[in-house]
Amino acid sequence: MKPSNLFILLLALALVGVTAPVLARQAEIPAHGVIAVDARHLDPAHWIERLGTAADRPYLDAAAIARQNADLVARDDSVLDIAALPAELDGAEVREWIRALSSPPEGERFDATGAVLPATFFDALDRNLALDAVPASQATRYGLVVHRADLRTFPDATRIFSRPGDTDIDRFQESALFPGTPVVIAHESGDGRWLFVVSDRYSAWIDRDAVAIGERDTVLDYARKSPSLIVTGATARTVYNPEQPPVSELQLDMGVRVPLLADWPADRAVHGQHPYFGHVIELPLRQDDGTLALVPALLPRTADVSPQPLPLTPANIIGQAFKFLGERYGWGHSYNARDCSGFVSEIYRSMGVQVPRNTRDQSVSPALDKTLFEQSDSHADRMAEVAKLEVGDLVYIPGHVMMVIGRENGTTYVIHDTTGISYLGAGGNLVRMPLNGVVVTALEPLMSSQDRPTIDSITSIVRIR
Repeated sequence: MKPSNLFILLLALALVGVTAPVLARQAEIPAHGVIAVDARHLDPAHWIERLGTAADRPYLDAAAIARQNADLVARDDSVLDIAALPAELDGAEVREWIRALSSPPEGERFDATGAVLPATFFDALDRNLALDAVPASQATRYGLVVHRADLRTFPDATRIFSRPGDTDIDRFQESALFPGTPVVIAHESGDGRWLFVVSDRYSAWIDRDAVAIGERDTVLDYARKSPSLIVTGATARTVYNPEQPPVSELQLDMGVRVPLLADWPADRAVHGQHPYFGHVIELPLRQDDGTLALVPALLPRTADVSPQPLPLTPANIIGQAFKFLGERYGWGHSYNARDCSGFVSEIYRSMGVQVPRNTRDQSVSPALDKTLFEQSDSHADRMAEVAKLEVGDLVYIPGHVMMVIGRENGTTYVIHDTTGISYLGAGGNLVRMPLNGVVVTALEPLMSSQDRPTIDSITSIVRIR
C-alpha cells in the first residue's frame, strides 16, 4: 500500500472512532490458526523475563491478603461464612435456597443423543427435590467433602444440553467441590442419593457419597489446622495404597489445603509404606454409616506443594497459570478440569487470595479493585484502559474472564480457559477458532462479532492489588 493511501485509511478510521491497533486484527495468520501467537508466547519464562526486577515484587503481602479475604466475606453476597450460619436452619429459607437453583429450564433441553427431554423428565426431577419434606426447622449439620465431586442444578447426574450435538456444555453442571471443603448439609433428595449443600462460594446438589458428616467444630477446624500443605501444582495425587482405597491416588487440585501430620513417628508406616519419602497428610474419610473420620495418607515428595501460599507476585501468577496450559476446557469443572472462572480462582487461591466462584460475581465484587464499563464507553476509552493492564489483571466480557500475562510490541496477551476465539481473517471475514482448553491469545485481535472487537465487549477489569 502506498504511504498516501495508508494515511488516508488511518484518517478514515480515526474519524469513525476506530484506533490504529484495530489493524492488528488482520495480521498474518500462522499455520496453527491462533492469530498473533507463536511458540515463545507459550513459555512462562518468556513473560517473566520481560518483567525484570518487578517479577518478584509482591502485589499484596499476607496481611493485606487476609484483610481482602475478610472484606470479601463481609461485603460480597456471593461468598458465605458457613461458620456464621445459625444452629438451626429455617425451613422456608432452605426451600428458597433450593428453588433459587433448581427451577425447570425455559425452552427445550436435549439429552446426549440429541432427543428432546419431555416434560415428564423435569416433573420427576422436581418431585425428587422433596421440598415438602423440608422441616420447619432443623439442626445445622456439617460435613467435609471427601473427593472431588460435581455440584448439580438438580439431584441427578443426567447431562443436559441446550442444542443437539452441543455436548460440551452440560446445563445442569454448576461447579465442583474438592477434598476437605467444609459444607452445611441443608436437605436430601427424595431418593436419598443427593444432598443439597451450602459451601463458602456455592450451594447446589452433590452425591451424598462425596460428603462425610461430622461435628461442627471438627469440620470447621480441619481447614484451620497447622502445619499444612497447599497444592501448588495443577493437581497432586496421594500415593497408591491397597489398605485404604478412598484416600489412594486421591486428586487434590491447585489451592487445596491439607493438614500436615508433622509429628508422625518416623518409623511408623502409613498404609504399609515408610513415611520418610513423602509427606504424611490428614484427609477426610466417609465411613460406612456416612460419618466423618480423619485418616493419614501420603503425598510423594515430588508433589508440587508448599507449606504456605505462594507470594502474590507477577512471576508466580504467570507460573501458576501456565501449569494449566493445554488442559481441556470443562464447563462448571466438568471433565475433571475447570472453566474460565474456576481457572483464575484456583490460580489466585494457591497464593491465598479468595475470589467469588462465577464470572458474574467476580467481575462486580464490591471487595475487589475494579474498573466497570458501560456499553456507551468509546473504543478509544477502552483502549486507554487496556494499555494500563498489568500481569494478573482479570478482563471480563459477558460469560468469560481472561488473565493478562504481559504486553509485546503493543499487543496485550492473555491466558484463559475457553471454548474458542473469533478474529477477522485475511479477507476480512469472521473466523471462529475452536480451542476448548487453557490457551494463550492476543487480546486486541479478538472479535465478539463481525463488526465488534472483543475490547468493546469488556464489562469489567479486576485487579488483585
